[in-house]
Amino acid sequence: MGTFRKLFDRGNTVISKNDRENGSSLSRRHMLLAGTMLAAASATASGYPVNLAHAQERKPNVVFILADNVGYGDLGPYGGGELRGAPTPRIDQLAAEGLRLTQFLVEPACTPSRAALMTGQYSIRNGLSLIAIEGSPNTLPARAFSMGELFKGAGYATAIFGKWHLGGAPQSLPTAHGFDEFYGIPPNISWDAATYASTVELTHSVAATPAALLARGPQIVEATAGGELRTIKPFTPEVRVNIDDELVDKSIDFMRRQRAAGKPFFLYLPFSMGHVPNLPSAQFKGKSRIGDYGDKIMEGDYHVGQILDTLKELGVDDSTIVVFASDNGPYGQAAREFGNDGTPDMGNAGPFRGELGEVTEGAIRTAALIRWPGKVQPNTTSYAMFSIMDFMPTFAHIVGGTMPTDRPIDGVDQTDVLLGNSAAGHRENLLSFIGADLVAARWKQWRIYFTDVHPTGDGPQREPGIFSASARMAGYPKVYNIEMDPHEDLIVGGMFGWVSEPALKQVDEYLETVKKYPNPPAPNITQFHGGRG
Repeated sequence: MGTFRKLFDRGNTVISKNDRENGSSLSRRHMLLAGTMLAAASATASGYPVNLAHAQERKPNVVFILADNVGYGDLGPYGGGELRGAPTPRIDQLAAEGLRLTQFLVEPACTPSRAALMTGQYSIRNGLSLIAIEGSPNTLPARAFSMGELFKGAGYATAIFGKWHLGGAPQSLPTAHGFDEFYGIPPNISWDAATYASTVELTHSVAATPAALLARGPQIVEATAGGELRTIKPFTPEVRVNIDDELVDKSIDFMRRQRAAGKPFFLYLPFSMGHVPNLPSAQFKGKSRIGDYGDKIMEGDYHVGQILDTLKELGVDDSTIVVFASDNGPYGQAAREFGNDGTPDMGNAGPFRGELGEVTEGAIRTAALIRWPGKVQPNTTSYAMFSIMDFMPTFAHIVGGTMPTDRPIDGVDQTDVLLGNSAAGHRENLLSFIGADLVAARWKQWRIYFTDVHPTGDGPQREPGIFSASARMAGYPKVYNIEMDPHEDLIVGGMFGWVSEPALKQVDEYLETVKKYPNPPAPNITQFHGGRG
């Protein structure tokens, strides 16, 4: 099989060389100059003074909007929107003005994906390869280097408004990792925590008054750099209804303040669009044709529009990179009963199989749109494999940030994909972990499973996703081709046995890095033979 390895390596070299040759440095200079002139004209028109020489050196602002469990098939640019009964005109506009990634890959669940985004590493390298839930001890290590620190080190004002979900220990807070401001839900749990107090009361599980349950339950919190968390108010279903309005208002205020101060900003807005319970605000209740889930999708679309409109009003839309992405595939069957009037509170994975908590294509392939006027060509699509980890080294390249060199960085710089200089990009594989286990791999269009992930239970109790099971294989991996078979219904390892070599090569390369840089204990909330570790 060694001949195949040479073939793969030689093919990759040719692709990379052609990509470089297709990327004209002259055209890039023209794009950069045009973007600078547009930014200067826009700022002058908006009433903000501008120095052209400074404008040429100005680093772009970055706004990263992260939806939660919105499936590949939910939004207009990916075949959803109107066809799903929930139109998304502002997200459609964002796609028309920028780049649509059609092979954007994430990790199997909320905490892992956010850890990968914030660190540029596989989540297991920071002990965060399972969802952080109540009672889970795993938390972002103090030594982790985050995207907040990257931007802060490059001279940016930084803020996060929404869901952190990487741990509530003092050393794990966003304000301990480069963010100047934080406002949102408790940093160690998710949006469904709004139901905790009411469901504890419903089930009489704790002997306490409703007021005591609210006081002891999840709280909306805030913090500034280096400071402690401050409690603002209980996080209840009523607060859940309007939380995204609050988060967007705070985001707009942050952008206004930084524009007035003349400072570049990094705004991270991980809002609640798509995550159960999808409780729409009064303005959007009943707006879609598919119940609360669709209403919340339309509400999220409106909030994206508010951010875009504010950037234009401030005269910085041409000097701001806007990313809209989803952290996971849909929540799916596990919590569909949160829906209203018989409608399921769940997203749609489009043509792919699976949901959040698995490592199937539908669980890890989601939406991502990138707009950067004058740099990213409008109304374009890229099929390049692009991991959520790739944003960090890409941003580091763009803003002149410094990535750490004392640890493995699994993300790759995909600036060439953004600028249209590479069709193939610089990634061709990806590993997927659940807890301590390396469960699956992607190599080009091939999916390789090292365990058998399958639903548990029967009938009404059949549960895929986060309640699925993972069984050992009988010595050989399962292989699918997601271009031949997007839904992964046909195992083809018997016909394409050579696929195992490049798949296992990336496993070997990863294991070599672990020898040099051992992972911390992986999260464990189901196996206690020798303790949690």
